[in-house]
Amino acid sequence: MTTVTFAINGKTVSVDADPDTPLLWIVREHLKLTGTKFGCGAGLCGACTVHLDGKAVRSCQTQLSAVAHKKVTTIEGLSPDASHPLQKAWVAMQVPQCGYCQSGQIMQAASLLAKNKSPSRQQIVEHMNGNICRCGTYPRIVRAIERASKEG
Repeated sequence: MTTVTFAINGKTVSVDADPDTPLLWIVREHLKLTGTKFGCGAGLCGACTVHLDGKAVRSCQTQLSAVAHKKVTTIEGLSPDASHPLQKAWVAMQVPQCGYCQSGQIMQAASLLAKNKSPSRQQIVEHMNGNICRCGTYPRIVRAIERASKEG
């Protein structure tokens, strides 16, 4: 066990855990922020996507030791009142079916819009590649990101 201090959603926290513990379990079990989902556990589906110092990462593959003194943002920290342009576009475009992958999808998309305010459709598709939606709502996801890029 070790104590790791980092910022999550703007608040500094210290967590006592094995340094090899995946960030996903720290977020969900230790900090009780359950918006980040467990999907595959192998970093392949994107359901667990969070931001680490502004970059989208798979929290199931990011060890606690890797976040020491860094900034983590989860879906709960994207906007305090769900007013982020992506969150509003997700609702307007009726993106979710089951909704399980949506927090990871939104966090992946947010990292794109943070560095490219007006991505092309092709850039959106390339950036979102690897975030899996079992319901197949990919066309709605792309349209929502396009909408958010115009409103954000």
